[in-house]
Amino acid sequence: MLNIILFGPPGAGKGTQAAKLVARFNLIHFSTGDMLRAEIKAGTPLGVEAQKIMAKGILVSDEIVIGIIASQIELNAHSNGFIFDGFPRTLAQAVALDELLNSRNMPITATLALDVDTAELTKRILLRGKASGRADDQNEETVKKRVQEYVSKTAPLKDYYKRQGKLHTVNGIGSMDEIFDSLCNEILIIR
Repeated sequence: MLNIILFGPPGAGKGTQAAKLVARFNLIHFSTGDMLRAEIKAGTPLGVEAQKIMAKGILVSDEIVIGIIASQIELNAHSNGFIFDGFPRTLAQAVALDELLNSRNMPITATLALDVDTAELTKRILLRGKASGRADDQNEETVKKRVQEYVSKTAPLKDYYKRQGKLHTVNGIGSMDEIFDSLCNEILIIR
């Protein structure tokens, strides 16, 4: 089983690259952002709460996200593997994911970290907001706060996965195909 965490700040291209990796390696794509947006669109109580939190540029609680992930793992337990996009975002989530997957004998294979500078991230997110109509991507202050949240809460996970020997950094600037080729090369090396 190939279980990959696609790691990087908002706007790094995780969603784009995850879709390509899913097709190439026949993996199940877990995008917590997409799952949360689906809950918001459906108007569920979880979605209403998540929308309030996301509109402020703050991360959704661990309990909400871990519950969604656990249920999706159960539904897809016999797949070739998973690619986690946007999860984990905190040390507590990383530990919970390891415990969840290890208890099912399906540990994380590798963490692929897309490296992109802050100026490029801000530019990408604002352009994405204009193209997609996503309100949370159109306010520059909210975007900056999301990137800051990543730097303070999520970037430290690099050390967590590095200590496990599972961190592989990939340059996240370049054409989509160049970045995809780099990610595939890393996966082929670790397999």
